Amino acid sequence: MTLVKFNNGHKAQVANPFFNDVYNLLSDSIFSERVPAFTPAVNIAETENQFEVELAVPGLKKEDFKINLENNVLTISAEKKTENVDENKKYSKREYSFNSFTRSFTLPESADQNKIEADYADGILKLTIAKKEEAKIQSREIAIK
Repeated sequence: MTLVKFNNGHKAQVANPFFNDVYNLLSDSIFSERVPAFTPAVNIAETENQFEVELAVPGLKKEDFKINLENNVLTISAEKKTENVDENKKYSKREYSFNSFTRSFTLPESADQNKIEADYADGILKLTIAKKEEAKIQSREIAIK
């Protein structure tokens, strides 16, 4: 299974070290508060009969997730919007919070696209992708003549 490549929160580097410091300072102080970056950690495992993909996404509900399969690419995304209202004084203060992420994986040819299951429990989204029968490891004993 291949993870589709993207910029995983790494900052671009500029040739001059002075400009790197200025760029990092500006991007850390100005942009990080306005554009929160959230990329969940992922574990990918393969067993004899299936592939397992686990994402650490605490604080979400299963209704927040969207899982799509298109052209052999499995895409997992989530959006969560929260609104807090504090009316302790004569004015109303509203704080909006919006978090989202998208992770994409290219499925191998051995994956059975019709047998994908998802489960969300204790902050872990687990996808189980069955292997095609012909892709499963066949073992047998070979007799010596």
